[in-house]
Amino acid sequence: MSIGGIEVEGREAVAAESVLDATNVEGRTQWQLTWRRLRSDRVAMAAGIVIIIMVALALAAPLFVTITHHPPNVAYPNTGEDAVGNPVGPGTAGFWLGTDGTGRDLFIRILYGARISLFVGFSTTAIGTVAGVAVGLIAGYFGGVIDTILARFTDAVLAFPYIVLALSLAVVLGPSLTVIIAVITFFSWAAIARIVRGQTLSVKEKEYIEAARSLGAGPFRIMFLDILPNLLAPVLVIATLYIPTAVVFEATLSYLGLGIQPPTASWGNILSDAQNFYQVAWWYVVFPAAALLITTLAFNLLGDGIRDAMDPRTERVFAAGRGRKRGKRRKDAEADVGALDAAPSAGSS
Repeated sequence: MSIGGIEVEGREAVAAESVLDATNVEGRTQWQLTWRRLRSDRVAMAAGIVIIIMVALALAAPLFVTITHHPPNVAYPNTGEDAVGNPVGPGTAGFWLGTDGTGRDLFIRILYGARISLFVGFSTTAIGTVAGVAVGLIAGYFGGVIDTILARFTDAVLAFPYIVLALSLAVVLGPSLTVIIAVITFFSWAAIARIVRGQTLSVKEKEYIEAARSLGAGPFRIMFLDILPNLLAPVLVIATLYIPTAVVFEATLSYLGLGIQPPTASWGNILSDAQNFYQVAWWYVVFPAAALLITTLAFNLLGDGIRDAMDPRTERVFAAGRGRKRGKRRKDAEADVGALDAAPSAGSS
């Protein structure tokens, strides 16, 4: 191989290539290394693409209404139902995925259901993450009585049966999107707060934190400018995994009739209505269930990929893989050279 215009071979080439790889790694930040590892994970990248497609379809729901001329809450009893009043199948009368029990376009309602589910997932995770990070930082940094009170409150929230509270609030206050977001947010911050608190207890004893204190930095500056950047990795991982949990929880409440109420479309209430037609309209069950499954699975796979990419031990795995590939290329090159050397002797004989 050639490095800087100098030809090197054998062990010298391998050593030089290793030096170049080490130089490249040392020149990258932690986030650059994470992105490089994540790009090498095909499953995580495929999951990310699926999530982007689902978000794009949800945002483009009004555009599909314009194309199909089927608003989400308008029933078409003449074209959307058969002679006995059952839903029509996919591709019938311009309904791409068929219709639901009242003759409404199922494809359009699934898209509008995605808007609700994704909004709940992203909004509750964002609010819960901010609240959890703030509580965890304050408890871990200040310690003492403040830490004791916040830690015990966090434990109480984690121990509380959140499904019971959600069902109770839905019955007392009435089912609504606001109640769903409030309940999911209230229970999502606690686990994040516990993780942030534990990391803060460890990081605040580092030398650079002591140096910041000696220079006169205030507690909030230290918490949010010196400690928080070192906690973003675990927070990002757990936040990514909380989104599908919130989506499933919203769908569960809507399925039970305590979440999003008709005629507003939600994957949960669509599946709840579909249980009366599963024997005569398979598409009514399969398509919304598939949308829910694909979305939650994609978020879980992406979260697993981000967690692996942020683990420093993963770099050794990729380095070993690159070493095996280089070894295979060297063996193939040696085999080709051997074949070329043997060719003239074979011809002369």
